[in-house]
Amino acid sequence: MIPLQAEIRACRLCAARFAATETAHSPRPVPWFQPEARILIAGQAPGLRVHQAGRPFCDPSGERLRDWLGIGEEAFYDQRRIAIVPAAFCFPGYDAKGSDLPPPRICAETWSDRVQQSLPHIQLRILVGGYAHRLHLGTRTGVTETVQAWRGHAPQTFVLPHPSWRNTGWLRKNPWFETDLLPALRAVVQQHLQSPGSPPADTLD
Repeated sequence: MIPLQAEIRACRLCAARFAATETAHSPRPVPWFQPEARILIAGQAPGLRVHQAGRPFCDPSGERLRDWLGIGEEAFYDQRRIAIVPAAFCFPGYDAKGSDLPPPRICAETWSDRVQQSLPHIQLRILVGGYAHRLHLGTRTGVTETVQAWRGHAPQTFVLPHPSWRNTGWLRKNPWFETDLLPALRAVVQQHLQSPGSPPADTLD
């Protein structure tokens, strides 16, 4: 484990905040990156399953995201290839209605710049969900409008909705996402995974 990952794993800045949520859980940061990574996946925050497992996107959202990218678990979880850096490294907890709480701003304020500086070889950024859009692009538009403008950021950056199954209705209403954006995204992901110095990627059939 690199020193910065160890620092993040030891972070307890939000202990009191998490103890006051409906889940009353303790912090468990989930950093997942190495300096060699060429692709950055910037997400929102770990969900409960990720909090329990200590591995990012080990849930149905992760299955959908890997399908969107056109890669399997071996490439996805290879930290030498792909850095997975959310807006907050810990599961934020649920509110009284059982809804996800937003990522605490203090996490990105504390760690974001240092993590980005530790990833000098990033060539492709994949921004997943509104929190990542705002953090990395400074956007003020909604997710749909931001994703509709994806060509203005590609091929160095791709903007995606969150792969949660709650967004299945959004995908039905926006078929251009699967017909136009995803083929372009998959081609660029393969290009970077197959670039010199990268081990072969395990693509989906």
